[in-house]
Amino acid sequence: MTVNEALARIDAALQLGVVSRSLATPPALPEQGDSYLVPSGGVNDWDGEDGNLAFFINGGWDFLSPIAGWRIFVADEAVSVTFDGLGWQDNVLSTSPFGAAMRAETVEFDFDIGAGPSVLTGYVIPDGAIVLAVTGLVINAITGTLTDWSLGVEVSDIRYGSGLGIGTGSWLRGVTGQPQAYYGNTQLKLTANGGDFAGGTVRLAVHLLRFDIPRQ
Repeated sequence: MTVNEALARIDAALQLGVVSRSLATPPALPEQGDSYLVPSGGVNDWDGEDGNLAFFINGGWDFLSPIAGWRIFVADEAVSVTFDGLGWQDNVLSTSPFGAAMRAETVEFDFDIGAGPSVLTGYVIPDGAIVLAVTGLVINAITGTLTDWSLGVEVSDIRYGSGLGIGTGSWLRGVTGQPQAYYGNTQLKLTANGGDFAGGTVRLAVHLLRFDIPRQ
């Protein structure tokens, strides 16, 4: 190994940020210094490197095997992943020798509001999660006969906010008074106040904790 190759490997290990972890085939035109996490089923130059860090240097690919505790930022997903000794785990705050983990996650999505007095987002809060807050931003003005709107869940229409603005740029930050546990997959509910929804788009983000059980 040359000095330059050794320095490149050190640099790849210290940067600990990758372009993606979803490509099984190496990109056709990688840039010098680009790094990737090789997923299961890597092919061509990545054959046999599943789970390893691949970085492009001096016109070819080199690889690093992860060590338990390595944390890497995956740019195309905006997510941090941690190697627990067996595999890469998302958004881990703490972990144990047998894989029990606490994860902090943000579930963000754009929701197109349909017509009616209330609408449901689909199941965006996962079973077993503790929700700390829901935030949001109106990115296309909410239209209809309503004066304002509320955000909550089926059992509480206003859990995450009421009297919310309908114009573009209106925002919400619904912090729960105490951590709220959910024991089933759950939808958010938007309720029109003083009328009905006709349309609009709101970007919502659910800020939550999840918990993994230990392995055998």
